[in-house]
Formats: sequence, structure tokens, C-alpha cells
Amino acid sequence: MSCFSGDSNFCPECGTVFPLPGMQDTVTCPLCSFRISIRLFAGQEIKSTVVFNPIEQSLMLEEEEDSELKGPVTDRRCSRCNKEGMVYHTRQMRSADEGQTVFFTCIHCR
Repeated sequence: MSCFSGDSNFCPECGTVFPLPGMQDTVTCPLCSFRISIRLFAGQEIKSTVVFNPIEQSLMLEEEEDSELKGPVTDRRCSRCNKEGMVYHTRQMRSADEGQTVFFTCIHCR
């Protein structure tokens, strides 16, 4: 008896994503070896869309004077004005296997 139900792109036994159908008559789950007929995939069409931000929009965001003050606020004390309240954001500055760099901006003195 199957544990999962729903989309035919997922294995009904373990929930793993099925590989794309090939030349065989069945599609085999790479995790639990469950087999399903390729006929269940007949007529399915896969579409994807990538939307990039227009250059004008990203330039406008950089020019906003308060753009660096948007984001979550933490109770961290500023070393310059000694008041609490810092906005922070993170960026992946190094390779993917290393942690993100956290940038703090004081909401009082910037």
C-alpha cells in the first residue's frame, strides 16, 4: 500500500522525485526501486520561466537613501553611537560551503 499520493512526478512509496522518463516502458524510483508505467506521464509538459529584474529597477533600489535600513532589526549595540538597534542582511561572499557574511547597519547613525 502506498504512503504518498498526489503528483505523478513523485514516488507513491517513498516520496522521491521520479527521474525523467527514458526509453524504457517504466520509470524506476532511484531510492526504493518502485516502478511505474511510462504511460502515466503521457501528455505531461514541463515548463519553466526565469524572470530577471530590469536594470532600471535594480538601479533605483540602490539609489534609495533608506535601502540599507530595510530588513530585520536586532538588539545589537552600535560601536559608534552606543545605541541599540541594528538592521542586518546577509550575503554569500565566499564559496557555498562557507557561512554567509552578516552586515549590520545602525538605525540611528548608519
